Amino acid sequence: MDMKVRGKKFSFAVVRKTLPNGLRVEVDRIEHPGAVLIIPFLTKDKVVFLDQYRPVLGRYLLELPAGTLDKNERPLLCARRELIEETNYKAGRLQRLGRIYPVPGYSTEIIYIYKAEGLTREKGTKDKDEIIRPRILTKMEAKKIFRKGCIHDAKTICGLVLCGWL
Repeated sequence: MDMKVRGKKFSFAVVRKTLPNGLRVEVDRIEHPGAVLIIPFLTKDKVVFLDQYRPVLGRYLLELPAGTLDKNERPLLCARRELIEETNYKAGRLQRLGRIYPVPGYSTEIIYIYKAEGLTREKGTKDKDEIIRPRILTKMEAKKIFRKGCIHDAKTICGLVLCGWL
């Protein structure tokens, strides 16, 4: 019997699956609508990062801007919206660099990764439950911080690899 619990943005389900070898198993699955990650380039050598408080962990993480897709929202539109909300910048150009499955062992989440260029100031409205401090880093600073082991967010690391910064 399948079981499902709904949360604010995600749901958790225990579902029965048949594996390719014929074995039937119960699988824990977080059903996630998907997300985007944006690498906002102010210049060729400067990117807007965020120090974002993560209540689940009880600490700040250095991250690139990102956000969850709204119902029926296309990733490109979500990237435009989240960039403005979290950084107060609007992109002149957004280029999709790829997508990742951050935790395929238990989640359906796909994160679409975009490079944003041609940034101009735009007043955004942050979500009330987000505590964010923008932080501009050069490529050299980001690499140094990464080598020191101070970037722990997996989606940020993947975004930096896809844009050639790591």
